[in-house]
Amino acid sequence: MFKIGDIEIKNPIIIAPMAGVSNSAFRSICFEFNAGLVYSEMISDKAIHFKSKKTFDMVKMLPQEHPLSMQIFGSDIETMVEAARYIDTQTDCDIIDINMGCPVNKIIKSNAGSALLRDIDKAVEIAKAVVESVSKPVTAKIRLGWTKDEINCVELAKRLESVGIKMIAIHGRTRGQMYEGEADYSWIKKVKESVSIPVIANGDIKSLQKAIEVLEYTGCDGVMIGRGAIGNPFLIKELVNYFDNKEITNVTYEDRIFMALDHAKRLCNLIGEEYAMKQMRGLASWYIQGMPYSARIKNETSRMETYNDLEKLYKDYLEDIRKNQENKDE
Repeated sequence: MFKIGDIEIKNPIIIAPMAGVSNSAFRSICFEFNAGLVYSEMISDKAIHFKSKKTFDMVKMLPQEHPLSMQIFGSDIETMVEAARYIDTQTDCDIIDINMGCPVNKIIKSNAGSALLRDIDKAVEIAKAVVESVSKPVTAKIRLGWTKDEINCVELAKRLESVGIKMIAIHGRTRGQMYEGEADYSWIKKVKESVSIPVIANGDIKSLQKAIEVLEYTGCDGVMIGRGAIGNPFLIKELVNYFDNKEITNVTYEDRIFMALDHAKRLCNLIGEEYAMKQMRGLASWYIQGMPYSARIKNETSRMETYNDLEKLYKDYLEDIRKNQENKDE
């Protein structure tokens, strides 16, 4: 347990912001599996400035979504402050996070995300302005640096702390690496040792064993799970049970299928069946990853159009698995 400002985080399991994934449907599942803190998708400062209905819908949250961190991105101080104030006063989130780590070209071209790693004076100036304009705790998500020859995470972390940032999450790669290669936890350890605020380790944490290793090595206050939780919220439960000294239970094929269907139902309620099922075409395959002959099922999920299509496909799939197992046992 630790605190971000005055917000109590009950365990070290933090769920990362993921574009196209971290909507209210996904977040509500993460909270039900008892994640310590969950992030929203990235929210554009400019979209709030121009009063985008789609973005206003993105910041809506369910009553049970606490503690929730809403993440904003941008490079213009004025509109970043405007976005932060909107989230501070018009939403019920608990924490406001500033994205200084997104490596994708679209974000970099607007001088936001990882682009701020090339100008840490500007990054610190934005952080200071946001901190001074809101009442909620402000945090930052960063990377090691722009390239392996321009690693500046320790300096940035210390300066962010000095202007009032209450927690830093750090991905163990540079912008140049994107999502390739391996995360370097040695720099995360150095960041943790250089500041007194909580530090969260991020990058390649997809198993209980990895989470334990990273926490022990870095001394961080928590681990941030990203892609490892897509289609596998059971990982959250496994981690939480371990840190709460509870028994870790096996996850069955049925558990995974019914969780996928539950996720689909939540998406349908959130954005309507048509758009929900388009989104589930990508998400559904994560739920059956590693299951018997799942490749064929993945191909079929790419063609589904309704919730009933998905339900029938998955229930037939479970029945096929059961029959094949019975045949093997005979």
